[in-house]
Amino acid sequence: MQASTYGALKGSVGFGVQNQRRVSGFGELRNRTSTVSRNLCVTHRSTCCAGLSLSSVAMGAKLAGLRTGFDGISISTLKARSVQARASDGDLENLVPSKPQGKSSGTVLPFVGVACLGAILFGYHLGVVNGALEYLSKDLGIAENAVLQGNSNTIKSFAGWVVSALLAGATVGSFTGGALADKFGRTRTFQLDVIPLAIGAFLCATSQSVQTMIVGRLLAGIGIGITSAIVPLYISEISPTEIRGALGSVNQLFICIGILGALVAGLPLAANPLWWRTMFGVAIVPSVLLALGMAASPESPRWLFQQGKISEAEKAIKTLYGKERVSEVMYDLTSATQGSVEPEAGWFDLFSSRYWKVVSVGAALFLLQQLAGINAVVYYSTSVFRSAGVTSDVAASALVGAANVFGTAVASSLMDRQGRKSLLLTSFGGMAASMLLLSLSFTWKALAPYSGPLAVAGTVLYVLSFSLGAGPVPALLLPEIFASRIRAKAVSLSLGMHWISNFVIGLYFLSFVTKFGISSVYLGFAGVCLLAVLYIAGNVVETKGRSLEEIERALSVAT
Repeated sequence: MQASTYGALKGSVGFGVQNQRRVSGFGELRNRTSTVSRNLCVTHRSTCCAGLSLSSVAMGAKLAGLRTGFDGISISTLKARSVQARASDGDLENLVPSKPQGKSSGTVLPFVGVACLGAILFGYHLGVVNGALEYLSKDLGIAENAVLQGNSNTIKSFAGWVVSALLAGATVGSFTGGALADKFGRTRTFQLDVIPLAIGAFLCATSQSVQTMIVGRLLAGIGIGITSAIVPLYISEISPTEIRGALGSVNQLFICIGILGALVAGLPLAANPLWWRTMFGVAIVPSVLLALGMAASPESPRWLFQQGKISEAEKAIKTLYGKERVSEVMYDLTSATQGSVEPEAGWFDLFSSRYWKVVSVGAALFLLQQLAGINAVVYYSTSVFRSAGVTSDVAASALVGAANVFGTAVASSLMDRQGRKSLLLTSFGGMAASMLLLSLSFTWKALAPYSGPLAVAGTVLYVLSFSLGAGPVPALLLPEIFASRIRAKAVSLSLGMHWISNFVIGLYFLSFVTKFGISSVYLGFAGVCLLAVLYIAGNVVETKGRSLEEIERALSVAT
């Protein structure tokens, strides 16, 4: 995500191209390249392949990017191009030569869909309290006690802790998810994650006291914290390069669907005040489906390869991409780790000079995402609309959820065409303009008669802008730019920053509104969005169209 990154990949082998001749005999080339196996070893000796003479060079030279395609290769791509030593413009286009991708005959989509059940639960648990809070506080006796004691702040305090207990648990879960994924694998971690998700939902649905509700929310939070780390990680590692952006952004789309589902699920509350228990209990169903689905899903080939389970990795590749791409993907995996005998990274490795720059960009993206105000808008949209005089506040909040889903669907279609960086810049720019509009609608007396419609329009535009880039891109981009050795833990660390900032905003947003006014708070969010635009322009690199191994090699030589 920035010009200087990981540090040199130990034991990398560079290839210097002495001569480039016209390639003849396409069939011969395919026969040669298809013999690449799991034990592929790059040597110092010169290699001749269908007329290309590659001379030997010393170990440790910069990787020039030997990219030999397999199915559907074109003659023009056989010209080896040297990898640039640095990425001063923050773009990978000049670092890694393009590699055409063969059409996949595998079945990756069903397994992405199973993983996205975790994303649905993520969004549902975030949004379910929005409409149910008033009703569950009455059912648990909070509202009555507050009235008897003459203390209106009791309900606000309870609301803050119900929201923030989830976020506190998610912070713990996000840090735990990476370590579990490295130790047990991605699919097994999903199955373990179902335990806190299902138990937490059950405790919330059956709670008879505030304490039980908060414990349930805490457990559910641990579950969605783990989910937030492993869903984008798993999808990124199993997705074909040519559609990785679209599939990666599906994670955010299903989070939005989960939030929208929670808002819609609250519509019967007016007629049935006890409906809030059903709202919480319904989350048990996708939790169980997630466990069953992962039992039938292939493990990440990249994790299997790192564990030395080569035959299992080949089997997973065949399932996901088709047997015709096994050699191609195994070549990528072998090339990315060639000459490296490093052990699995520990937590302290993330703070080393080798990795810290790229890890800090990941953490900064999630920090900016949260400080820009999205979850304050989602959590408290009903209250904001009500204060603006909008009568149908639940419907207005459902409109916000629909805008989130629509924007994310659009982003999914653009991710592999427009690229990650441009969508981020457009997104934060639109969010800044929307927040400025919201701030002015609460301060300009001339706009007072229109404050209600402007509050709804500004909020919808803000959420729409967020869903175009700031929402889906960070979770997609981070697994792409982190080296395989640190990927799971680095994603967890970055998401830990997400949940910590999320926790603080959830706990103190209403207090800040009370102290400074909604207009000033929204103006602050607009300022953060503008800072994000400047930061992204100077630090984020483009990764579209590159395999994870290509990106890792390119960023390694960019040191």
